[in-house]
Amino acid sequence: MATSERVRTSSTTPQPPASASSPHRSLRTPILLVAGGVALAAMALAGAVGGIFAPLVGFDDGGALARWGVPVSRVILDVSASATIGLLLLAGTIVPERVSTDRRRAACRIAVVTGSVWVVASLAVIVFAMSNISGVSVTDPTFGGQLASALDFDYFRAVFISALVAVGATLCALASRTTTGMTWGAVLGLVALLVLSLTGHSGGAAAHDTAVNSLAVHLAASAVWLGGLIAVVVLRPVLGVDLPVVVERYSALAIWAYGGVVVSGVLNASLRIARPADLLTPYGMLLCAKVVTFFVLGVAGWRMRDHLIGRLEADHGDSRAFATLAGCEIALMALAQGVAVAMSRTAPPISQEASPDVVTSLTGYPDPGGPLEGLDWFTVWRPDWIFLAASILAVGLYLAGVLRLHRRGDSWPVHRTILWTLGWLAFVWTTSGAPGVYGRLTFSAHMVMHMMLTMGGPVIMAFGAPLTLASRTLRPRKDKTLGPREILLATAHSRWMNFWANPVVAGFNFAGSLYIFYFTHLFDLALRTHTGHVIMIVHFMLAGYVFAWSLVGVDPGPRRWPPSLRLVLLFATMSFHAFFGVVITSMSTLLGGDYFRQLNLPWVGDLMADQEKGGLITWGIGEFPMLVLALLTLATWMKSEEHEAKRHDRQAARDHDAALEAYNASLRQRGEALRRAEEAEEARYRARHEHAHRHGGSHHPDE
Repeated sequence: MATSERVRTSSTTPQPPASASSPHRSLRTPILLVAGGVALAAMALAGAVGGIFAPLVGFDDGGALARWGVPVSRVILDVSASATIGLLLLAGTIVPERVSTDRRRAACRIAVVTGSVWVVASLAVIVFAMSNISGVSVTDPTFGGQLASALDFDYFRAVFISALVAVGATLCALASRTTTGMTWGAVLGLVALLVLSLTGHSGGAAAHDTAVNSLAVHLAASAVWLGGLIAVVVLRPVLGVDLPVVVERYSALAIWAYGGVVVSGVLNASLRIARPADLLTPYGMLLCAKVVTFFVLGVAGWRMRDHLIGRLEADHGDSRAFATLAGCEIALMALAQGVAVAMSRTAPPISQEASPDVVTSLTGYPDPGGPLEGLDWFTVWRPDWIFLAASILAVGLYLAGVLRLHRRGDSWPVHRTILWTLGWLAFVWTTSGAPGVYGRLTFSAHMVMHMMLTMGGPVIMAFGAPLTLASRTLRPRKDKTLGPREILLATAHSRWMNFWANPVVAGFNFAGSLYIFYFTHLFDLALRTHTGHVIMIVHFMLAGYVFAWSLVGVDPGPRRWPPSLRLVLLFATMSFHAFFGVVITSMSTLLGGDYFRQLNLPWVGDLMADQEKGGLITWGIGEFPMLVLALLTLATWMKSEEHEAKRHDRQAARDHDAALEAYNASLRQRGEALRRAEEAEEARYRARHEHAHRHGGSHHPDE
């Protein structure tokens, strides 16, 4: 950095140099071209090792243009998507706001360009992949007819939907003027990548859910990691004195991204590599190259966090050392992305083709061989890695927050920690235990899973008060960026949350979505597709949590109704919920009938009888948690009355019962006024009586 950009670290309120807010200062955008070039070169070399450019023997593959066009387009897509997400993420959550928002707007302007490249690359992937699959060259006059039918295939639909979401992220970069809008743009970008993860594994192959989940985490973490560092380097000339804090915040984010990349990579590799000898195959050699690259990147990241951040804080002129290391890291990350694209088109040692077994092709795992009996409910186990990881993360972060409170001398109720942990343990059992395994095989087990998702774990978690803990442990930011604390509190107090946490809306979402889900094609979609299954779990868990939160939650949030009204709403919701169970029990139509008949499990027996059993579970077992909620609402009501009484007692102790004295004084004043009125009336009575007697009249005194 220039000498004029150096500042004294002792200054409590450092002012940014003139260049920090100058939109005319040149940004180091060539790093984008470097990253793209390295990724393309790595893909070409790795593709040669994997043989992805060789023509298929006996098959038309669209020619060399298609064979090269797909991986080249995918490399450009990955690099531009990472840059777009990183720029928007930094603009919304990391870069401090000083004199103006020019730095953020500069990031958004570059994100518009990279986002546009992303969209074009997505469409190019569709074009070249369609040519590659159909065997018709892009230059062939008949190719237009082939391309018109592309959206009939799941792969092309996923890429096209991803491109549409990328358009939304690009529009956010173009139009956003606030950190919230920029952050939403980054979220849309991540969603677009998650959609792409659906194209990376055969839908009927074994462990399809693990493959898709691990690929989704891998893509998102890689994009945040690479894109964030690209954004820091691009914006370095205009960050000025804020460069150290930006690098430190990015470094903390990069640690999480690195962990996500490593864990998801190990899971994904375990589905494609069976034994050490597989590492000698082309796919295995590319995997080894990628592992070595990530190890070197881990060392470089540790060096940046352990050495360079402190030097940046002490001497802003040392930013050149940071830029050198960051540039090398970006080159290595781009190399890893190029190798990853080549790997995605290289045949792994373990076949990823759809299984001929019907049960495996529909569920992703084989028939367990028999019904659940006795201890089977607690011994059957098949980890759902995405929800298992989410549970470990939720409990781990909670315990870290409690530990931070204790270290600074603050207390936290032990029962809240226990309830939060038990709630997530219940969720793990629901998704990875017997209900999760058998929930896609029998309707009755599915309803056990559903009851636990909505009324098991969420009701217990609501008493953990995670938002209160987060607000007490996370450090607030004062530079108008959206840190974790700001995002959580803004979400909890947002208009959307006010709407969804309204007891009426929460109750309708809780009970009404049952009817919408099970009496439409959504149920069949959740059974047959991994995406539908994940959305179902997330929706019903959140619906149960928000409903419990609106009734008995201890976290701050939208204004709650009086306990009496909440109790009335709860009983109304219980009635709708119980009626749903009665309807299921008495139905003559099999829900998800085509799916369960296709499974054809010999140990299930009569499918209608199993559905009736599921209805009884919903009607009977499902009402027990509702009764618990009712009792808890009553307890909340009684506790609120008790707290109100104690509040009055404390107030009376502070002001020597001033309120009671004022009330008694008011009563005395009223009594005195009444006494004076009675005395006046009696005096008037005596006066009239004396007047009548004096004049000898016979009139009644009251006349």
